[in-house]
Amino acid sequence: MGEQPFGIDPAVTTQLAREIGEIQSLGVQTAIVIGGGNLFRGLAASARGMDRATADYMGMLATVINSLALQDALENLDIPTRVTTAIEMRAVAEPFIRRRAIRHLEKGRVVIFAAGTGNPYFTTDTAAALRAMEMRADVILKGTKVDGVYTADPMIDKTARRYETISYLQVLERGLKVMDATAISLCMDNKLPIIVYNLRVIGNLQRVIMGEPVGTTVTA
Repeated sequence: MGEQPFGIDPAVTTQLAREIGEIQSLGVQTAIVIGGGNLFRGLAASARGMDRATADYMGMLATVINSLALQDALENLDIPTRVTTAIEMRAVAEPFIRRRAIRHLEKGRVVIFAAGTGNPYFTTDTAAALRAMEMRADVILKGTKVDGVYTADPMIDKTARRYETISYLQVLERGLKVMDATAISLCMDNKLPIIVYNLRVIGNLQRVIMGEPVGTTVTA
């Protein structure tokens, strides 16, 4: 949503598409999981009295809208892209089939995974970890609005210190807001590293891919 309070900022999707195109041109196979908080937050809605499962399904549909917006931005730059969704809606996206998604990656297409895991009570973080395992990914890159994992919220605590590396167990024990506990545990069990970096800094995505010390690495 960029600096807007709500919705999709076309300038942001275009810039993100350019950065993804840059790493695609390096031969990197790229799969993307997008949240839907700029449109609807299931957890917030359930806190206000909505049935949790209903709210979560609505949140999943919001991720489909974002996925289609990013697909459009990518294809405007001639980057072949496929949206696959965990909730079937054949008119707008492919159903998620693991082998087909792997084939898309092998053919050099960007694959966007929409609708989370398709199940309520699971976050977008958990969907990202699950899809990463299924695609046999080398790493999860978590793009956020801060430049890594801090000892406290850097927006509130000016003395907060950024970790260059941290272990999965330390993240869980210290209750750090990297990803939710289910996602962290899944990555820990499968030894999948996570790099948390600032998505808003232009060029950061390529710097991370090229191995530059950007953000925080969560590993064993």
